Amino acid sequence: MPKTLPPPDVRPSRVGFLLIDGFALMSFASAVEPLRAANTIAGRTLYEWFHVSIDGRPTAASSGLSIKPDCSIDGAQDFDIVLVCAGGNPTKFSDRSTMTWLRALARRGVAIGGISGGPYILARAKVLDGYRCTIHWEHAPAFAEAFPHLDLTRNLFEIDRERLTCGGGVAGLDMMQALIRRDHGPELAAKVSDWFLQTNVRLGDSSQRPAARERARLGHPGVAAAIELMERRLREPASRTEIARAAGVSLRQLERLFATHLKTTIERRYLLIRLQRARILLRQTSLPVTQIGADCGFVSLTHFSRVYKQRFARTPSADRRL
Repeated sequence: MPKTLPPPDVRPSRVGFLLIDGFALMSFASAVEPLRAANTIAGRTLYEWFHVSIDGRPTAASSGLSIKPDCSIDGAQDFDIVLVCAGGNPTKFSDRSTMTWLRALARRGVAIGGISGGPYILARAKVLDGYRCTIHWEHAPAFAEAFPHLDLTRNLFEIDRERLTCGGGVAGLDMMQALIRRDHGPELAAKVSDWFLQTNVRLGDSSQRPAARERARLGHPGVAAAIELMERRLREPASRTEIARAAGVSLRQLERLFATHLKTTIERRYLLIRLQRARILLRQTSLPVTQIGADCGFVSLTHFSRVYKQRFARTPSADRRL
């Protein structure tokens, strides 16, 4: 049976949003606004939320807007849920006091979540061990390299017991819909959806990104299948014959399809995919340049550096310093 609203004397759920400098404003708003809507529609306070910063000073979003916190992590309230909102490059965040605070919350049984780049910080704090989790697709390669033992998915969001992780963007709205549905039933969740003109509430196991065909507006299924294989096979690149077999066409036909639909060759497109992945790893991990080159299918550092500079006008080492 649907869960009914709690009696009026039950304490509202207290949600703390730990905002990390450079957090994405849309990701934060997508998570907090459903709570406000739930309160308004229910006619009483089901959720209370608080802005938290590390040191009690205002936190700036990536857009430049600053939010004045209600408290610092040292003076934080007793929360039921804490959600870490981070953007930019979360791999550079390593504040020890924050990690200690998150681990203390976990020991007390507080539900902990991360939005956009937030899951990376949770993983570094070691509070995602043993839980299913997700992160924004841009951070996923670095996350997988840094935390290979974690159960990372590419889903919109994951709610695994007392851990909530979300890819960010508007996916926060979907995750909070699921939270409201769990806490107060499908009727209220549906009304919140209507409030935001959300005609299609996506489930957590929905993919963050469309398939290659839709993402690149590819006009032929064989080309899409070829691109998908290329994106999966980086460390040991597939041969042209394997790619054509995955596309379901002859090699000669696939060459014509790439020329027609992508205005490039199979080899050049494959190289671009590998270089783009290498760039993400260079900027978001501390992995050695040689390892990144090998992980992206380059047989030597010399070759990797040469083709990288040809594409991005700087060497891998120079790009890492940006």
